[in-house]
Amino acid sequence: MKYEAIKSELFIKNRKNFADKMVSNSLAIFNSNDIYPISADSTLPFAQHRDIFYLSGVDQEESILVLFPNAPNPEHREILFLKETNDHIAVWEGAKWSKKEALEKAGIETVYWLQDFEKTLFSLMQQADGVYLNTNEHYRANIETETREARFIKQFKQTYPAHNIYRSQPILQRLRSVKDQIELDLMQTACDITNKGFRRVLEFVKPGVMEYEIEAELSHEFLRNRSKGFAYTPIIGSGYNACVLHYIENNQECKDGDVILLDVAAEYANYSSDMTRSIPVSGKFTDRQKDVYNAVLRVKTAAAKLLVPGTIWAEFHIEVGEIMTKELIGLGLINQEDVDKQDPKWPAYKKYFMHGTAHHIGLDTHDYGILTEPMQANMVFTVEPGIYIPEENLGIRIEDNYVIQEKGVPINMMGNIPETVEDIERLMAK
Repeated sequence: MKYEAIKSELFIKNRKNFADKMVSNSLAIFNSNDIYPISADSTLPFAQHRDIFYLSGVDQEESILVLFPNAPNPEHREILFLKETNDHIAVWEGAKWSKKEALEKAGIETVYWLQDFEKTLFSLMQQADGVYLNTNEHYRANIETETREARFIKQFKQTYPAHNIYRSQPILQRLRSVKDQIELDLMQTACDITNKGFRRVLEFVKPGVMEYEIEAELSHEFLRNRSKGFAYTPIIGSGYNACVLHYIENNQECKDGDVILLDVAAEYANYSSDMTRSIPVSGKFTDRQKDVYNAVLRVKTAAAKLLVPGTIWAEFHIEVGEIMTKELIGLGLINQEDVDKQDPKWPAYKKYFMHGTAHHIGLDTHDYGILTEPMQANMVFTVEPGIYIPEENLGIRIEDNYVIQEKGVPINMMGNIPETVEDIERLMAK
């Protein structure tokens, strides 16, 4: 892995927190992701399942974590099953974790090779009353490919039909949404790398540059700072492309007079950052572009102050909508009559600001969190208002990542990334 070693105390603490929520005399099982094929002998780069990583730090394929807090044998209360490494694998793929490394990096003393999993599990299931299985219950999940976890669950239910089945997700949704300080430090590193990439782009952009050239500059800067690259598929949309919310082609020329919307950010150690900035191709905003930009910035600043313990996500969005409505009236994009006649299910402001304002962020860019429950300290949310005016070929979005505090306003993890009109124009002038 490119990133520096993470302290094992994080994973030890995470496992204890999960175990404390488990039903008595039950065990929990977590699988690594598959390596997904493309065609012929090609595969996608391996990306670890975030849940097993959260609980163990293991970042390789064909790994299984078993937690059994009430196991009669103390050695079986935490077990990590790993793909057995050998000289051949080390030459062709690189060395895998050894049992010693598992203890050092995950804090797990009992490590077996994967070929021992079935017989070990059979023995454990004779001692357990129930098992926690791990399904993807994220509110945005759209799963078409059968995962390794899904295959395991199907086979497990056939083999052990009489045991009680529990869901790990309600526990993980709550635990993962509140960040440990070690996690916050890793996320801050991802934000700092993003900052370096954005500053590089500010000095690079000029009329005639291609969107994909900007993507290349960012990728270079991210990789040279120990990131695997982008935390999500980058959006680099100039002119009208900025009004296409999930524009990812990044293949058009950036023309003088246009604004580029950059929804780009680095990952670090599997933790995400999520930034959006909007910059003028020429290095100077027009008066109209500046007015729209500053309106979005005011909405973001006001919205961030609403991120306090006790806030409900749905109510937060209603308040942000009211703030945005005033700004759109000020820009002449809607009027009071539009507001008076609006459909409450699709308010007038949605014509120019049609997406949400905030989501959890962490190991996943759209991270775990139960949106119907009050916000808590150490949750991290994006704040990302935008105004999109297709008829003017203008789309502006500004996005930062905020840590909710026990008291007072949240901390902006991207506070060092330029975002005012003046700072952007000054740095682009260099």
